[in-house]
Amino acid sequence: MKIASYNVDNLFDLKKSGHEYKEYIPNTRSEWNSKNYKIKLKHIARVIKDVNADIIALQEIESLKALKDLQLTLKKDGLYYQYFKIANAKNTTVKVALLSKIPFIYTHEVMVTSSYKYRNILEVKFKINSQELYLFINHWKAKSGPESRRIISAKKLLHRIHEIGSDKNIILLGDFNSDYEENVRFKRERRLNDTGGKTGINDVLHTSYQKQRASQTKFKENSFYNLWYDTDTKNRFSYIFKGKKEAIDNIIISQAMLKHYKSNTIHSLQERYLFHKRHISRWQTAKRPPYKHKGKGYSDHLPVMAQFSF
Repeated sequence: MKIASYNVDNLFDLKKSGHEYKEYIPNTRSEWNSKNYKIKLKHIARVIKDVNADIIALQEIESLKALKDLQLTLKKDGLYYQYFKIANAKNTTVKVALLSKIPFIYTHEVMVTSSYKYRNILEVKFKINSQELYLFINHWKAKSGPESRRIISAKKLLHRIHEIGSDKNIILLGDFNSDYEENVRFKRERRLNDTGGKTGINDVLHTSYQKQRASQTKFKENSFYNLWYDTDTKNRFSYIFKGKKEAIDNIIISQAMLKHYKSNTIHSLQERYLFHKRHISRWQTAKRPPYKHKGKGYSDHLPVMAQFSF
C-alpha cells in the first residue's frame, strides 16, 4: 500500500467566495479563468498519476468543488479515487484534503484554534485487513511567521493523538513547513526562534530520538519516527528555497507503524519535468500585478510517498 502527500500549490476553483488570494479571483485581469484552471488540473493530475498512491493527502485545495474537479480529471486519465474528503468545516483560504482508493470509517477535523489563520487538521480512520489505521493530514503555518505558531499546531495534534492512544497505527503527513531537522536549520534563522530552540516537529512530536534507518530503529515510547531518516541525506528534500533543499513535507509514523513500513521506500517524486534548471517547476504567475497566470508549471513542492503492508 502506497501512501503519499502533495502540496498542490493553490488549487482554486472558478467560483468567487471572497476568500481568494487576489491572483485567484476568477475571470479578472490575472486570467484565472477556465483555460488556466483546466491546465492546472491537468498538470496536477499528471503528477498524482505518476505517484499512483492508494491514499494521497493533499494541501492547498480551496474547496470541495476543486477537489471533485481534480478527482474527475484523474478519472479521465485512468486513475480513479472513489473516496475523498476535504477539511472544510472552517472557511480558510486553502484546506487539506484526501483522495483514496480505500474506503475510510470516518473523518474528523481537528481545530487547531478558532482563528482563520490556522488550518484544520484532517483525521481519517481506515480499517485494513481488520487493523485500524489513523491518518492526520497537516498544513502548518508558513515560515513567514515564528516557530511558536507551528508549535500551536503540533500541541493540538499531539493532544488528539493522546485521546485516541499513541500506541495505535498512526501516520502524520503533509506540509509541516518544518524540515525533519528543523531544530538544527532554524537556529540560522533567528527571526523564527521565539521558543528557546524548541520546535513543533522535533520537540513536541519527539522525532529527534530515532535517527537511524528504519530497520535499525529501536522502540522509543511516546516518540514518532520521521521516515526521512530511512533514506540517504541527499534524497531528503521536497522543496527548494533560495537554492537550498528542504524536507518540509513529511511522513511521520508511530512506533506501532514501524512494523508495517516497508524499509527504504520513502522518497519524493523527482521526475525531470518537475524541475526547471535547479528549481522546482512551480505554477507560474507574473511577478508584478495583476500577477497573470501563464498556464505553465506544477507546484513548488514535490510529492512525498512511502509504502506499507498490512
